[in-house]
Amino acid sequence: MHDDLSLKPVLHPAEPLLVRPEASILDAIRVIDAGAQQIAIAVDDDGRLLGVVTDGDIRRAILRGVDLSGKVSQILNDKPTVCKRTASREELARTLLSHERITRLPVVDEGGFVVGLYRTEDLVANPFSHELPVVLMAGGLGTRLRPFTDNIPKPMIDVGGRPILEHIIRRFVSQGFNRFYISVNYLSHVIKEHFGDGRAFGAQIVYLEETERLGTAGSLRLLPRDLEGPFFVMNGDLLTAANFAAIANYHLETGVDATMCLREYTVQVPYGVVAQAGGRFVGIEEKPMHRHYVNSGIYVLDTAILDLLPDSGYFDMPSLFDSLMQKDPSAAAVFPLREYWCDIGQVADLERARREISKISSY
Repeated sequence: MHDDLSLKPVLHPAEPLLVRPEASILDAIRVIDAGAQQIAIAVDDDGRLLGVVTDGDIRRAILRGVDLSGKVSQILNDKPTVCKRTASREELARTLLSHERITRLPVVDEGGFVVGLYRTEDLVANPFSHELPVVLMAGGLGTRLRPFTDNIPKPMIDVGGRPILEHIIRRFVSQGFNRFYISVNYLSHVIKEHFGDGRAFGAQIVYLEETERLGTAGSLRLLPRDLEGPFFVMNGDLLTAANFAAIANYHLETGVDATMCLREYTVQVPYGVVAQAGGRFVGIEEKPMHRHYVNSGIYVLDTAILDLLPDSGYFDMPSLFDSLMQKDPSAAAVFPLREYWCDIGQVADLERARREISKISSY
């Protein structure tokens, strides 16, 4: 990321976001969500640095099942990389070059007191996360949503006065992403007529024309051959309040080839579940809740993964991840979404999305 580091001429530390180590992890989440820094800085009573908690640290804690009402100190990185208040631009550059997965640098004075925060955005002319192109899958038939999809593709169904796909694009643009590839097939002219080249929405849009059903991964074969670096892939029938910059930074931090965003899904058994051993009654749990993580339809992929695509035919995203696992079992990561998410696959989902649209339309 930092090989072509280009520093801005003037650097101003962003105001740090502080939290106490005895505060709850939920408090740290509120601090992180209240700002745009994706980090909370833990300090003592006098303001000395004790450690940091990043958005990525919290996502990993969620995956481990950590109780979010517990103390921040449980997940605190107590030996973060920092920079001195007196650091020159060259010293800051060297720090980033030697720690390429770091995107946030707390600033401390000679006594270890926190005086600011530098972000990659402050130091690099083109921030990593905002360089990512976005591929939106909008070529499906939407058969489960008929008759709504008889005359328009599913991503163009109206929710809150705008098509689903427009909500997606506007949310990305509001977070600084403006390069889009939209994979189209069924009634593609409806999408093209609405969005055009994207300029009216603050975007640059290129259309990937599917002449047959290629699947959520197969259509990636239509991307330009000279595409470099990571890129987003997202289904065009989702509404979410996800922080896309946080997802991109998480992908960068983990250093993997592919990141799949997950959503917790809860199922309640409507009966008392009996535990037994060798025909003997052990106990009963009344109507237990089972929690699972499901694929949310949002991914970050490195272009190297495109080499795993078959030359032709239908190929979906789970098959692509399976192929990657066969090549390198450590090459993929998962990112748990804690923000609003709705997959509009059926009429009941559409009705719920229309009721809940205020949860995502903040751009």
